Amino acid sequence: MSTRKLSFLLAVALACGAPAAVAETPGLGKPIAEADIKAWDIAILPDGTGLPAGSGTAMQGAPIYAQKCAMCHGDNGVNPRPGYVPMVSPPRFDRIDAPKTVTYYEHATTLFDIIRRAMPYQMPRTLTADEVYALCAYILALNKIIGENDTINAETLPKVKMPNAGNFIIAYPDRI
Repeated sequence: MSTRKLSFLLAVALACGAPAAVAETPGLGKPIAEADIKAWDIAILPDGTGLPAGSGTAMQGAPIYAQKCAMCHGDNGVNPRPGYVPMVSPPRFDRIDAPKTVTYYEHATTLFDIIRRAMPYQMPRTLTADEVYALCAYILALNKIIGENDTINAETLPKVKMPNAGNFIIAYPDRI
């Protein structure tokens, strides 16, 4: 039998058997429950949507930072280990390769989202909401963005004015 006839017969067999193959599934897995989705739906929007209840101050955040963050990001947010970014830097963005640290963020809620989702690096998602708020307060205070005695919570965090706010350009505004 020629290769051309074989290809034709194979195509016909696949076409005839394809609807049956699509209708059958291997029966693997299980439907995901709404509670399972909610546990991983932890995104924080710039306006504060998604922020949990809780609060913290820089004073509360200092010992948490020393215990859980300083080993990578350096004491008081400076002199991090190689490969890690410092938590404290001057808010200067005069060149494209300026350090992209906390002062680079357009919204303070980004800091909360990153800490809650990915820190500490070796044990992500283990911090309580109060610990994350306290760390945000501590890091924002180190950068002189908020005062040392300011309380950070779901109401105050979205109102924090970041040094780089309003300086991002939407590359393709017509696609929004």
